[in-house]
Amino acid sequence: MHSRLHALAWASVCLFGGAAVRAEPAAPAAPLPTEVPADGRQSLEQVVVTATRGAKALEKIPGAVSVISAAEIEVQGLVSEDPSALLAVQIPGYAPARQKLSNFGEGLRGRNALLLLDGIPQTNPLRLGGREGYFADPMIVSRIEVVSGASAAQGLGATGGIINTLTRRPTQPGTRQTVEMRYGSQLHGDSDSWKTGYMVEHKSDFDVLAYVGVRNQDIGVDGAGRPLATESLHQAADGFLKIGKDFGAQRVQLMVNRFQADGFDDRVDVPGNRATGQPTTSAPGTLPYDAPRNEVRSASLEWTHADLAQGAASVQLYKQDFTANYSGGVIATFQDASLAPVGTLVDQSEIKADKWGLRASWVRPDLGTPGLELTLGADYLNDESQQRLTQTGRVWVPPMTYRSLAPFAQLEYERGPFTLRGGLRDERSRLQVDDFRTLAYYGNQSVQGGERTASKLVKSLGGVWRFGSSGWSSFVAYSEGFGSPDVGLILRAVNTPGRSVNTLVDLQPILIDNRELGIAWRGAKGSVSASVYRSHSDLGSQLVVSNGIGSVQRVPITVRGFEISGEWRPSADWHFNGSYALTRGRTASAAGGNLDLDLGARSQGPDKLVLGARWVPAPAWSVQWTQSVYFSRDANEGKFSGKTALDEHFKGYTVADLAVSWDSPWGRLGAGLENLFNRSYLTYYAQANYSGTADDYYAGRGRTVTLSWRRSF
Repeated sequence: MHSRLHALAWASVCLFGGAAVRAEPAAPAAPLPTEVPADGRQSLEQVVVTATRGAKALEKIPGAVSVISAAEIEVQGLVSEDPSALLAVQIPGYAPARQKLSNFGEGLRGRNALLLLDGIPQTNPLRLGGREGYFADPMIVSRIEVVSGASAAQGLGATGGIINTLTRRPTQPGTRQTVEMRYGSQLHGDSDSWKTGYMVEHKSDFDVLAYVGVRNQDIGVDGAGRPLATESLHQAADGFLKIGKDFGAQRVQLMVNRFQADGFDDRVDVPGNRATGQPTTSAPGTLPYDAPRNEVRSASLEWTHADLAQGAASVQLYKQDFTANYSGGVIATFQDASLAPVGTLVDQSEIKADKWGLRASWVRPDLGTPGLELTLGADYLNDESQQRLTQTGRVWVPPMTYRSLAPFAQLEYERGPFTLRGGLRDERSRLQVDDFRTLAYYGNQSVQGGERTASKLVKSLGGVWRFGSSGWSSFVAYSEGFGSPDVGLILRAVNTPGRSVNTLVDLQPILIDNRELGIAWRGAKGSVSASVYRSHSDLGSQLVVSNGIGSVQRVPITVRGFEISGEWRPSADWHFNGSYALTRGRTASAAGGNLDLDLGARSQGPDKLVLGARWVPAPAWSVQWTQSVYFSRDANEGKFSGKTALDEHFKGYTVADLAVSWDSPWGRLGAGLENLFNRSYLTYYAQANYSGTADDYYAGRGRTVTLSWRRSF
C-alpha cells in the first residue's frame, strides 16, 4: 500500500504544474505463434482511426491509445468470451469484470467509456442502463482500439475513454470457410456451456463476410460449488454480414449485425447474507415476469475515397437499435395502489434507444509543406431513448430526443522526431422531452416538457517526442470530453410539483479535461511505458442510492492515476508481460463543495496488477498464463449521504487463467482454464457497492474448463 501511495504522490506532483500522461499499448496477451513476426517483435506501425479519425502509427499519437489484436482476443477467448474480462486483462485502467450480463460499474479510469462497433455508438448516455457491453460475437472482431481518458474524437459519452470494436473483412483472394465449436464445464450440474459458429469469407472483385453463431451457458457455480446468481448470460446469438466493393480509389461497404443475449427464465435468485459472507445463489423456479433480454441491431453504409482532392475522405451513415429488458419483481418503485395493493404488483422495466447518425471526415497530408496534415469533418447524431414498465405499460422515463451536430478540425505537424497535434470540435446539441407524469412512487408528479440546448468548443493539444534511434519516446497531451448525465434517471426521479425540463439544473452537460504525460521505451527484446494523468470535471455526475432508489448529484470530480506496462522477450520461445494501474478518484458530497469523498465502486475500480507469460514449446504450440491481482480498497469510512452510509470495503482477490493452443492438422485446438485454482471469491462491485443488498451479493465463477476447435478450409 505504501508503494502505491508513493506512486500517487509522484503523479500529483507531476500534474500540479499542468503536465499530463500517456500509456503505450497495455501489456497484452501474446499473439498466437503463427502470428508472431519472425524476429519476435510486434510492429510499431499498427494504425488506429479511433483517436485521430485517420490512420496513424501508435508511436505518433499523443495520447493513451492501445490496440487489442484478433490474436489477443482469441487467446482470451480460450478462457472466457466475456468482453469485459478481455478489457480488464488488457487495459490497466478498466475496472474488474462483473461476470454478469450487465457491465454496470465497469468504468474506465473512474468514468464511463464510449463503446463503438465500427464507429457506431453502442452506449446509451441518455439512459445508461449498464447493459451495453454485449453487442457482438468475438468471432467477427478484427481488433479493438482503446483511447484511455476523456476524448471528443467520436462525440458524446467518452468521459473515461473510447473503446471501438472493429469487425473483420476478407483479406485473402478466393472463398474461405471457418467453423468453430466450443464446450465448457465446471464438472457440476447446470454448469455446461457450448458454442457453434460458422463464417464464410469471399474476396474477388468484391468481398463479403457472413457469420452466424449461437451460444448456450448454464448457470455455473462459484469456487465453493454453490450455484451462481441469475444476472448472467444464458443464451446468445449473432448474425453478421459485411459486403464491400472497390472502385479504383473508392470503396463502398455495407455492414449489418444483430446480436441477442437472453438471461435465465427457469431459475430464481436465492438471497445471500452480507453479514455472514453467504453470496446470492439461485435455484430452479418460474419467473413471474419475462426473462431478461438484450437485442442490439447495428448497420452502417460507408463510402471512402483514398484520393479526393489529394486527401482521404470517409462518409458513414449508421443506424443502431437497442432494447434491454431487465429483471423484475415486486419492486417498491413500481408499486401503485390504483393498479394493485401495494406490495403485490409485479413489474419490470425495458430501455429502448434508437440512434442514427452521419460521420464524415477528410484528411489532407502535406498541406502546403511536408509533414503538415489537415483533418476536417462533421458528425451528426439523432438519439431517441425511453424506459417503460412492460407488465403494466406505464412510462417510467419519457421519450427523449437528442440531436447533435459537431464540425471539427485538426492540424498535425511532423518534423523529424517531433509530432505536434491540435484540434477543435464544436459540439452543438439539443434535447427535447414532452410533458409526462412520474410514477406513483414519486407522487404522480406532472412534469412540463421542454427543450435544452448546449454548445461547447472542445479542444485538444498534444505532442510526441521520439528520442532518435534509442527507442525512447515521450508525450504530453491535453484533451477535453463532452458527456451527458443520465438524463432518464434525473427525469424519472422528479418528486416535487411544478417542475419543468427547461429549469432542471441537473441536465447541464458534463465537461471533462484530461491532462496526461508519459514516457516509453521499445527495444529488440522488450518495451516499457509509464504514465500519469489527471481528469477533472467541475460539474460531474454521481449516482447516489438511498433506500434502493438512485438519484443523480452534479458535483465536481477529479481522478488521478498512474499506469505502467511492459513486456520482455528473452527468446523466441518466451514472452513475459505485465501492467499495473493505480486510480484515485475524489468527488464532493454537495454541489460546488470540496472534494471530501472517494469515488465509489460504481465508477472506480481497485488498484490492479496483471502478469502474463507465454511459452512456445514447439512451432505449433502456445501456452499462455495470466494472473490478475485486485488489491483491497476501503473508501468513505464514516461518511454519509443523509442517513445512508457510504462505506465501501473490498478485500481483494487474485485469479489465474491458463490457455493452451495447438495448430494441429485437423484445425486449431484449444483448452482454457478460467480461475485455475478454483478461488472462491466475491466480485469487486458486489463487495464494494455500499447500497448492495442480499439480492446482489455475487460470487465469482469457479474453475471452468473450455475446449475449442476452429478449422478454416
